[in-house]
This record gives sequence, C-alpha cells and structure tokens, in this order.
Amino acid sequence: MKLLGARLREAGRSVLETAEPGGTPIGLQIRRVLLDARNQELCPTAELLLMFAARAQNVDQWILPALSKGQVVLCDRFTDSTLVYQGVARGMGSELVYEVDRIACRGLAPDLTLVIDIDVETGLARARQRNDQSQDIETRMEDETLAFHRQVRDAYRRLAEDEPGRVRLIDGSRDPQDVAGDVWRQVEPVLART
Repeated sequence: MKLLGARLREAGRSVLETAEPGGTPIGLQIRRVLLDARNQELCPTAELLLMFAARAQNVDQWILPALSKGQVVLCDRFTDSTLVYQGVARGMGSELVYEVDRIACRGLAPDLTLVIDIDVETGLARARQRNDQSQDIETRMEDETLAFHRQVRDAYRRLAEDEPGRVRLIDGSRDPQDVAGDVWRQVEPVLART
C-alpha cells in the first residue's frame, strides 16, 4: 500500500492512506481490544460490531471527507475483510455482515479490492516476524488455527471469483516490486475512470 501511495503521489494524486481496524485515534483504541492476544474470549458478535465501530469512525472521520475533496483513498482492509473473517471463518454469514455494513458505511464500497494472495503458512510466518520485530501484542488473529486461516484465504479467493470486476487477486509470493507492478496494473484503469 505504501508503494502504491507513493506512486499515486508521484502521479500528482492526493492520497489518504488508512487501515482497519484503526485508522483514527478512536479506531486505534478499538483495534487494541480486537487484536490483543489476551482477549481470546471476545465473542464473534462483539468482534463483528467492534470491527464495524472502528470502520464507521474511519468512514466518518477520514474516508468520506477525503473522497469529498477528490482524494484517492487507500484502505488496508474494509468490509470484504469482515466478510471473510467474521462472515465466513467465524460463521456469522454474509447477510449479517452486509446488514451491519449498511449501518456503518451507508453504501460506501471500494471501487477496487486487491487481495495480496499468499499461502497461509508463509503469510502467518511473515505476520509473526513483523509482530516479533515490533514486540506487538496484537496477535489474536494470528493465534487462530491453520484451518481458520485457510477458510479466510479460500473465502477471499471465492470473493474474487464472485466479483471479478471489483476484487482481484495478486500473487504475493514474489518480490515486493513485482507485486507493486501488478498492483499498479490493476489500479491504473480504475484511476482512468475517475
């Protein structure tokens, strides 16, 4: 995302980069609850609602104002992530996710979702290495079983199959510059329409 943001700025675009859960000061507080490894008892319903609470704050505080100024918004995760993690892997269903999305996001949806696809074991190893380097306690999701993470990956892949016009898979097993090149090839046509 950082490479894409830099390339967009070099091309003269004004860019907002944000992340979920988090993105705002309130969202970061919610993120701590959601991802703290000590909060293993967090039930799926509370998890879903907290994800959308952080997202609603991000939408109102940062995303909608940025869009109203004509900025390009890059968001590391959005409702598609909630759909696969809570809707599929937690078994809450897509209908419930979309119902809460209608309240929290009021119809706001990404023009393009890029899924950096990588095998589960490699993805978890990278996440754990990143967490170890930062001494981060936000490992609750990484602590889930391999079966859970395989469900997440499979759900992302199905989403890309179901919505090929909006959701694209990018092979994340390659060099970061090659991945960034593929990302740009997906983003450039979308920018041309705006």
